[in-house]
Amino acid sequence: MNPQVKIALYTMCLVQDGDKVLLVNRPDKLGFPGWIGPGGKVDFPESLTEGAIREVWEETGLRVKDLIYKGLDEYVDPKQNFRYMVFNYLATSYEGELLQNPPEGELEWVPIQEALHYPMQEWFKRRFPLFFEEGTFEIYEVYDQAEQRTVKGSVKKL
Repeated sequence: MNPQVKIALYTMCLVQDGDKVLLVNRPDKLGFPGWIGPGGKVDFPESLTEGAIREVWEETGLRVKDLIYKGLDEYVDPKQNFRYMVFNYLATSYEGELLQNPPEGELEWVPIQEALHYPMQEWFKRRFPLFFEEGTFEIYEVYDQAEQRTVKGSVKKL
């Protein structure tokens, strides 16, 4: 591996309760506005799943259990020597109560069948249905950050 490559590790963990999923309505001021799943940066030296569990707890107040690894969404920018990786999980059980004043935005249990009608980032809209399909997925893009455009990309169901 080229030691000059910068790697950013993130997680996202959707919490499912029957036919509903917990989403966060992020305000513009926090970036990535719209409805999104809980998640964030993996702190060193925690594991990926520890990061996913911590992020859900910090953003929602719930302690998730029974995590299922669903797939990887990543982009690379060869010009910047940068790789951005998001490891995606689905939690099917949890403990605790939702935070009254969540730090990342309003929390809502959204019917899975209606979620794509909510305003959300295109990258999350593309990824969302893959959480509820059999198997795992890989989303890979070569992205030019300077020009803010995707050079090439693929979505694979594995």
